[in-house]
Amino acid sequence: MILACQNISKAFGTTEIIKNASFHIEEREKAALVGINGAGKSTLLKIIIGEMRADEGEVILSKGKTMGYLAQHQDLTGHLSIYQEVLTAKQNLIDMEERLRQMESDMNTKSGTELDELLSTYTRLSHTFELENGYAYRSEVVGVLKGLGFSESDFEKQVDSLSGGQKTRVALGKLLLTKPDIILLDEPTNHLDMDSISWLETYLLNYSGAVLIVSHDRYFLDRVVTKVVEVDNKKVTTFEGNYTAYSQKKAMLREAAYHAWVNQQQEIHHQEEVIAKLKSFNREKSIKRAESREKMLDKMDVLEKPTEVRSDMRVRLEPRITSGNDVLTVEHLSKAFPGQTLFQDLNFEIKRGERVAIIGNNGTGKTTILKILNEVIRPDVGSFTLGSRVQIGYYDQEHQVLHMEKTIFQEISDAYPYLTNTEIRNVLAAFLFTNDDVFQPIHTLSGGERGRISLAKLMLSNANFLILDEPTNHLDIVSKEILENALKDYTGTVLYVSHDRYFINQTATRILELTGQTLVNYIGNYDYYLEKKEELTRIYAPAADAAAPEEAAAPSEASSTKLDWKAQKEEQARLRKKENELKKTEKRIEELETRDSEIDEEMSKPEVATNVAECVKLSKEKAEIAAELEELYEKWEELAE
Repeated sequence: MILACQNISKAFGTTEIIKNASFHIEEREKAALVGINGAGKSTLLKIIIGEMRADEGEVILSKGKTMGYLAQHQDLTGHLSIYQEVLTAKQNLIDMEERLRQMESDMNTKSGTELDELLSTYTRLSHTFELENGYAYRSEVVGVLKGLGFSESDFEKQVDSLSGGQKTRVALGKLLLTKPDIILLDEPTNHLDMDSISWLETYLLNYSGAVLIVSHDRYFLDRVVTKVVEVDNKKVTTFEGNYTAYSQKKAMLREAAYHAWVNQQQEIHHQEEVIAKLKSFNREKSIKRAESREKMLDKMDVLEKPTEVRSDMRVRLEPRITSGNDVLTVEHLSKAFPGQTLFQDLNFEIKRGERVAIIGNNGTGKTTILKILNEVIRPDVGSFTLGSRVQIGYYDQEHQVLHMEKTIFQEISDAYPYLTNTEIRNVLAAFLFTNDDVFQPIHTLSGGERGRISLAKLMLSNANFLILDEPTNHLDIVSKEILENALKDYTGTVLYVSHDRYFINQTATRILELTGQTLVNYIGNYDYYLEKKEELTRIYAPAADAAAPEEAAAPSEASSTKLDWKAQKEEQARLRKKENELKKTEKRIEELETRDSEIDEEMSKPEVATNVAECVKLSKEKAEIAAELEELYEKWEELAE
């Protein structure tokens, strides 16, 4: 066991947040901390890291173990570049390397006993440096930065100039490179694209320490965690397994708890009716029997009503006007900004009833496509046509049209006067606004809260073609499930951009991946996309004149009909070149590894160990070999893919 929370309780004023919470994390264990927004997850994290004191209970970190924490929002400042900032995580190795260089210089002026002592210290420090991957720490930093979505051209950007999301990625990179014994991550995937999230999943799965994650990304949790710690109604409960296993067990337990509560309430009501009837007889014997039953009720351990299963709430989305079968036709669409071409010659169609997800890495132009379709910006080339009776409803977090002076309730009721108070409250509850929350003025809300109101308004609109930009941002898991169910039942058409793979898997009937400045079409959900990605990307994404995406769903015919003779020859030549390069790389690796072993043997000889100049020479050669090998290993890995 590396971390234990024992009987933690915390209240703010008279409001209890957490009561008698106990759980533990084992070494190397990957666990999730889940619960609806406001349940107390962040409070519990702050108590664990010591940022907040618990009213009762204690947090125990195993002796000698280290803890690292990534908050949702980072306040990194300073004039260091991204690379320099992340490199500070390896300061101990930088200092060690400087000491080694200084020792090598000092050896030229030492002799006798002083030299022997210096050589001994140098040997020990060199060994430690090598064990801590000192010869490859700079390559490790580069690998982490690239994994988190930074290109080499980003490395020199100053931290001060970065957005909040970029600063969070920098902080995550530093944290991963410090390698604490347990990492606490608060929404680590919020600012990562799909490739970076996949990289982080693999990194955490192979991480030698323990990890505790707060996240609303269910796909991510399913891939990484083997334990779920739930905060619900002030209580903390531990479930073994990933998020899906937790969700299934939770549903069973909740149903059993609800039935037990209903049965007990029925029994209490029955006993109260009997007591009232006995007392109404106004006879001594009857009154004694009534009093006996009252004592029995007083001794009963009354069950608390289980919290409402909000995922059962259904938000019905039904377009008031049915569009024609052809909803959207896009032809030859291209867009570039100075120094960057986003996409070229895009062609695709969307039919009524389809739910199409556009996916791709950050900066590829996904949101730009949505803005072009909503005439927020103009394309450089190409056009699009809307079908008959198509009415667009657009959700864009950057262009929300809300009335700042109104309350949340007024915003909805004024826009949709035909809705009853109950209907308005049900819709707002689905988007996390309950009780007196609905009377908050909009100007007092955060950006995320305003985004949720915009999404609620869109769901209620007369639109029959919904265009959504990251609709699940700022929603907790239960609210995501409500939105998923609403979209799956929706008879209109949906086009959206999202990084939420679980949401995509649940709702998309088709996926368009924006990669290599073109679109690759997948007739299926996210699981189908993963199955076909490598095959279809290889066929369609590399060429600028790739085939029309509508035909991408026929991979068996594609290679023969779409790749002409010249393209096939070029591909064969590229593969031969890659194979030759791989052989050369393997040969060079073998040569360097052999030489590295020879140096170890030479340095173990007494006549060499006492020769200062020779020791320094061999150490430098060994360091150069290690650095070159690190680059060759990375190159081999790229070529072998």
